[in-house]
Amino acid sequence: MKKTIAIIAILFVSVQLNAQVQFINSGKIEFEKKINQHAPILDEPENLWTAEMLKQMPKFVSDTYELKFTNNKSVYKLAKENPTNRYMMWGSKPVDTDAIIQDLQNANTSAQKEIFENTYVIKDSIRNLEWKIADETREIAGFECRKAVTKICDSVYVVAFYTDQIPVSAGPESFGGLPGMILGLAVPRLYTTWFATKVELTEPTPADLNPKQKGKQVTRAQLTAELSKGLKDWGKDGARRMWVAQL
Repeated sequence: MKKTIAIIAILFVSVQLNAQVQFINSGKIEFEKKINQHAPILDEPENLWTAEMLKQMPKFVSDTYELKFTNNKSVYKLAKENPTNRYMMWGSKPVDTDAIIQDLQNANTSAQKEIFENTYVIKDSIRNLEWKIADETREIAGFECRKAVTKICDSVYVVAFYTDQIPVSAGPESFGGLPGMILGLAVPRLYTTWFATKVELTEPTPADLNPKQKGKQVTRAQLTAELSKGLKDWGKDGARRMWVAQL
């Protein structure tokens, strides 16, 4: 009899614990995108111009982005630009018309991006990134997240933290491909991080998930080829600009 009661008690606790685990399949996530503007300059030989820039310009700039999602689609775009920011790096200043749509059901993506003087709509399949999942975890916006690492542009490392409590394979910019939502992201060579600050259980509207996009339509490979021609003599700065365009 005691054994039976013990088994019932264990089953009851197990059911209670499972009931407490909530899986989120739709909502809105706010991200703080933060850039260290001084770091690229510190990598270069010091001169009067760089010394003056370091004095006058803020070390960090940050803006608020939002990711609205369901279990089969996500849209990432600017939510609020920080009015006190002063930008010194190309690609730092946000563009309110830029938006990245990830169609998870059909495994394709559509990203409107303003690059130099041109506006592109990059239509392609969702990137097949080779993630390596680590044992390290950290809490972000109240969710336990696991670390994963991958590369873009052959050599640029990307560190992500994802949570399986939001079982949607998406994240900020055009990143995804993990068994859960990416709530933290860092690209060290771009001195840039994205971290979720808030998760809201708000159901996106059809209009939220289908923003109008316009611009020169290209694939990811076509954009890379076009930018490579224009940036081939730009050295380190050209490489950074290419990496930013590939986020």
